[in-house]
Amino acid sequence: MIFFRKNEEQRPEAVEGLEGLKAKAGKADLPEAARCAVDAELERLAKTDPSVAEYAIGSNYLDYLLSLPWNVLTQDNLDLKRAEAVLDGSHAGLGQVKDRVLEYLAQRTMIARRPASILVVDDEPIARSNLRHILSREGYQVEVAANGEGALEKVRRWEFDCIVTDLKMDRMDGMTLLTEARKVSPNTKIMIVTGYATVDTAVQAMKTGAVHYLSKPIELDELRSAVRDILKDAARHYGSRSPILCFTGPPGVGKTSVGMAVAEALGRKFCRLSLAELRDEAELRGHRRTYVGALPGRIIQAIRAVGVKNPVFMLDEMDKIAQDAKGDPASALLEILDPEQNGRFLDRYLDVPFDLSSVLFIATANGTARLAGPVLDRMEVVSFSGYSEAEKLQIAERFLVPRQLREHGLTQPFPTFTTGALSLIIREHTNEAGVRGLDREIGRVCRKLARACLEQGKPGFEGDIDPELTASLLGPARFSHEAAAATPRVGAATGLVWSDAGGELISVEASRMPGSGQLLLTGSLGEILKESAQIALSHIRGRAPELGVDPDFFSTQDIHIHIPAGAVSKDGPSAGLTIAVALVSLLTGRAARADVALSGEISLSGRVLRVAGVREKLLAAVRGGVRQVILPAENTADVELLRRSTPGLPEIILTRDIGEALVSALEQGVSS
Repeated sequence: MIFFRKNEEQRPEAVEGLEGLKAKAGKADLPEAARCAVDAELERLAKTDPSVAEYAIGSNYLDYLLSLPWNVLTQDNLDLKRAEAVLDGSHAGLGQVKDRVLEYLAQRTMIARRPASILVVDDEPIARSNLRHILSREGYQVEVAANGEGALEKVRRWEFDCIVTDLKMDRMDGMTLLTEARKVSPNTKIMIVTGYATVDTAVQAMKTGAVHYLSKPIELDELRSAVRDILKDAARHYGSRSPILCFTGPPGVGKTSVGMAVAEALGRKFCRLSLAELRDEAELRGHRRTYVGALPGRIIQAIRAVGVKNPVFMLDEMDKIAQDAKGDPASALLEILDPEQNGRFLDRYLDVPFDLSSVLFIATANGTARLAGPVLDRMEVVSFSGYSEAEKLQIAERFLVPRQLREHGLTQPFPTFTTGALSLIIREHTNEAGVRGLDREIGRVCRKLARACLEQGKPGFEGDIDPELTASLLGPARFSHEAAAATPRVGAATGLVWSDAGGELISVEASRMPGSGQLLLTGSLGEILKESAQIALSHIRGRAPELGVDPDFFSTQDIHIHIPAGAVSKDGPSAGLTIAVALVSLLTGRAARADVALSGEISLSGRVLRVAGVREKLLAAVRGGVRQVILPAENTADVELLRRSTPGLPEIILTRDIGEALVSALEQGVSS
């Protein structure tokens, strides 16, 4: 008997907990599916003994459901000038990325400013006039039509959010208009208003697609309420979908920080999830509640943590997702990142659809090669290119130097990094597309200055940090960049290549010697690059008389092609044009111009094909002192875009075949 008394003493606490959950559920703003799940779970808990484990599992589940922001939204800040100021104030360069964010804001602004429009259709002039007056006073943009045919013409020329139509009209009745208007504008909501209301006509109208049915005489409050509800659904339809962006680019160019700036510009909350080495699909989809210690997926956990359903959600390092026997996490992303599906994302723990369509997802990756094709297809790729030296200087002066000086206590007074000192760090102590290494090297200088100040008993460092002081603090140069040769050379041409660290100049050297017709390739070349060399040689052999080359040169000689920096692996098709120029220079004795650099893939017939990384390659040409660059004609659009946004570019020659490139790349006379 004592045992049962103890249980009876514990039951009031359980009842209080259950009553608390019921009260919380009654106040919660839940969608229909969640409301049904909550009611079913409350009913089950009411019949469950609080001492069993299932009671705690059920109450935890209910608490989680009720704590989610099912309908909590952050109001977007749609001030374009403010957003542009935020992006410009936090990042230098990245014009394309900023433009895409501002375009998204412009889209949201157009939707927000779009006035709700209503078409009133009635063959009675007095009824039309009254409805127009009533709805116009509510702030809606109202148009009228006297019959179904006139209304259909207006629907073809203008998108209305709602049509309020009579049922009985000449020439085309309301039922026919309902059918035809849905074909022309499926998203327009239609409400039937008639003085001939019957159960059959109401049922038929609702089956045909009407969203509401009113009988005359109309109750004005009922009309206003019905229109308000209809237009609320229409606004949700127009404003729900967000783009799925994928920021791709080399490390250190600011992909993650741009995502944070986007959230600040929009006035939304920001959350980040690193996908690096994520192996278990349940990390995203959650575990079923039948498992001990089951939890929702990390997507739902993050949404609950920020407390709104429309944050800026960054999926970082997407190209580093792993997969094993526990499943493929990338498959879960198909639903999360699909605007047609994520409106009803099903987490296994919740087992209730959650609307992710308002979330602005931003994925980041160093490249798209490792991304699954179906996942990549669901995203809009926004490429981050490497920074130019001028942009790095601007970033260092505006952001990196002030932060490092503050972090190292060098603020009383602030020392000044000269432009020459920062240029020296960029050129001789970093080799990257981004600015992460530059930030570290500036930090090294600040640390050494802070130590020197302490050893000398000084409160701070006064004066300029110039190139001489920087060189003495950082030591010998760690990197050197290829520069254009001083004089033309036979059998050597300058090429432009792209790497993870940005653009670089390379020297392609060709030599010949007595032999049996072998092609020797050295310099840690990949298979694609070797194929490009073979294509260049075959093309030259096929056009030997036209190029002024002995047709039998290859039968008694070996050709050796080398690209220096043999410890660095090289691959890609864009060096094909450079190899062809070096070979023709070798075989004809015409020196290749020292101030010309080339980049282009070649075909067996001699066509010069499109290449990637044009911006980085041109910046490398500027740094290396190149006066003229030869690129494929297929890259004309890339070149025109860069000419508008990047000053100081060298002369660019666009070519369609190897013959055109040889005219500009080789000296006219034969070298002695």
